[in-house]
Amino acid sequence: MDRRELLGSVSIFASLGEKEMDTLLQATTTKKMKPKEVLCRKGDPGNQLYGVLSGSLKVTATGTDGKEVMFGLMGAGEIIGEIALLDGEERSATVTAVEGTELLTLHRRELIPFLESHPRAAISLAVVLASRVRQLSDRAEDRQTMPLPGRIAKRLLSLSQQYGKHPIVGGPVEVRMPQQDLADLVGTTRESVNKQLRAWEEEGILELGRGRVVIKQPESLEVITARFEL
Repeated sequence: MDRRELLGSVSIFASLGEKEMDTLLQATTTKKMKPKEVLCRKGDPGNQLYGVLSGSLKVTATGTDGKEVMFGLMGAGEIIGEIALLDGEERSATVTAVEGTELLTLHRRELIPFLESHPRAAISLAVVLASRVRQLSDRAEDRQTMPLPGRIAKRLLSLSQQYGKHPIVGGPVEVRMPQQDLADLVGTTRESVNKQLRAWEEEGILELGRGRVVIKQPESLEVITARFEL
C-alpha cells in the first residue's frame, strides 16, 4: 500500500479530490519500524497522526494492577494517534510494532488547518472516533458477560477478518499473533488461552505455530461465538 492509496482508503480523506490529496501528501513523511519498537508511550506529546502502510502495531496501557492491558491491534489502512492529535493532550496509550512496520506520518500543524478548511473530513474523523469508543465498549461488555471460550473465538474471527493471511489461496486463514497478545486482548492469562487453543487444535478447528494460529474451521468458531452470545 502506497501513501496515496492509504490516504484514499482512510474514511476521513476518502472524499478528497485529486488536488486536495496532492496537497495533503506533500505534508506527509514515512517511518519504518522494527518488531517490538515503541512508536509512542502513554504520556508522550501527541503531535502526529500515523497511518499504517504495512505491518501491524498493538495499542496498550498499564492497568491498576500493574499489568499490561491491550486495547487493540492496528493493521494496514488504519490510523493511529487521532485522539491526542485533536485535543493537543498527551498520548492516551503506548503503541508498539508487532512486526516490521511502515507508517505514514502527518504532523498536527499540517492536519488541523486542513480539517478546519475541509469540514467533511472533520466529520468523518468524528465517526472514526465514535467507532473506536463503541469497540472499546463492546469489548468491555464481552469481558463482563461472555465466557472465555466465546471471547477467544470471537476475537480470533475478528482478527482473521481484519489481518488474516492465506498462505495457500483458498486455504486456511493464518493469524500472526503471540498468545500473550491474544490473552491481553480477551482479558485473561496466556496459560488459559494456550489451554483453550490446544483443545481446539485436538478437535481440528485450528493449528498452532510459533506466534501464529491457523484457523482451519472458522465455522466452528462462529458456532462457539454464537452459543455464548445468546
